[in-house]
Amino acid sequence: MEILSQLWSFLGLLTVLQNILPSQFLSLLHSLYESLQDFFTPFSYFDVPEFNGYCSVDHNELYRHVTLYLNSLHNPTTAASSSSSSSSAAACRRLSLSRSKSSNRISFTVAPNNSIHDTFNGQRFSWTHHVETVQDSLDEKRSFSLKIPKRHRLTLLPLYLDHVTSMAAEFERTSRERRLFTNSGNGSSYDSGWVSVPFRHPSTFETLALETELKKQIMDDLKAFAAGREFYSRVGRAWKRGYLLYGPPGSGKSSLIAAMANFLCYDVYDLELTKVSDNSELRSLLIQTTNRSVIVIEDIDCSVDLTADRCLKTTAREDHEEELGRVTLSGLLNFTDGLWSCCGEERIVVFTTNFREKIDPALVRCGRMDVHVSLGTCGPAAFRSLVRNYLKIESHALFDVVDSCIRSGGGLTPAQIGEILLRNRRDVDVAMREVVAALQARVLAGGGTRSAVGEYEEMVLRSPESVLVVGSPENWYSSPGKYVGKKRKEGSAMDKKVNFLVRLRSLTKSDSGRTGV
Repeated sequence: MEILSQLWSFLGLLTVLQNILPSQFLSLLHSLYESLQDFFTPFSYFDVPEFNGYCSVDHNELYRHVTLYLNSLHNPTTAASSSSSSSSAAACRRLSLSRSKSSNRISFTVAPNNSIHDTFNGQRFSWTHHVETVQDSLDEKRSFSLKIPKRHRLTLLPLYLDHVTSMAAEFERTSRERRLFTNSGNGSSYDSGWVSVPFRHPSTFETLALETELKKQIMDDLKAFAAGREFYSRVGRAWKRGYLLYGPPGSGKSSLIAAMANFLCYDVYDLELTKVSDNSELRSLLIQTTNRSVIVIEDIDCSVDLTADRCLKTTAREDHEEELGRVTLSGLLNFTDGLWSCCGEERIVVFTTNFREKIDPALVRCGRMDVHVSLGTCGPAAFRSLVRNYLKIESHALFDVVDSCIRSGGGLTPAQIGEILLRNRRDVDVAMREVVAALQARVLAGGGTRSAVGEYEEMVLRSPESVLVVGSPENWYSSPGKYVGKKRKEGSAMDKKVNFLVRLRSLTKSDSGRTGV
């Protein structure tokens, strides 16, 4: 009781002194107290308010980065790659969970007036989320306070904030909802010419039916491009990359585009040239695209009359086309590689076609289409990828037969094989036998009135030709997968074909005997 009595007496004395002493003197005492506290405490504190200044208008970008960074510490995809994530999640006593209508991802935020701990370079950091209600208002004042060891604040603070910013940007890139855009035909300087829906295409490089080496080359090229900000700035080039995808229908061009977008977490802009009225609208659509996006023009040889031989076009005809308000080849060239193409960064431009020889070489030269990817019939690795996806098997007795058919020119596109596997996915053996039958029919279809040499050359040219070529169209006809050797003799070609068919029949018969068919 005596202690309580003395305490009450001391509090009363403080109240009397506060009323008697001048306010300037009290402020001086408070400043001395804070200075002594700062001198003896081992930590430094930094506030990160939600808004810059006092008008609550200018948002503080660092506050948003801190929010995204702390959210990433509890995200399952980033927790696996961060050694400090599990300890941070356990150290935070209370979290707020939320999820938007258009996303399946759960967002984690630090609950008001709670703290979370983080580790960087062996040092412990602490973030506290402050939320205060503004007097006589429904608004709230939010901020984060960062507590770091005082002796390391000059060396660690810049590095740690750079780490927070980079991790926040990466988390935002991978977690945001991506969109699929198409031009609406109303592009202008004032209204958006694009409409969009959520982009949720399931194609990935893991499920893509491509040869292993080609898949690796494309993925490595995309990784180098995404990490090339400093490189492109240093060499003075716009941060963009052009891809030309060509091959027969069903060879997987659209699936590859979706896999590229999913791999990089980019938005997709599907540009329909027939809806673009003139070159001015084409430039307007380009300006409205965002960074980190894939701009696609599919079947460019069929969209508009852009691919005819320019030697046959007269200046009067081009002027007449511009007067009529049409997209010209010159306008598309400026779209892909002109001054307006550098109005954004981290963009990939993709052209697709079934017939590459119909495309004007100026449209796909280096600097416009940097990488040319030939997609053809399935090779052994692509076929095994399809079987693994559709039938969930890693091996089968007929795999060797399929490989023999493929090597002899009995190739089918991924779409054709996928349809066979989809139709017979409940019976693995039936599906494999139908694939073999289709491949055998393709091999036998090489017969006819043509010479044996022509048959053999066609069989070689039909073999899997999924090829990546980096360079200009001069490299097209010397690219891998093309038969450029000497012609075989007629007897040699026929002997090889007969020997193959005999061996193929013996293999299928022996397999039927083993399976009891």
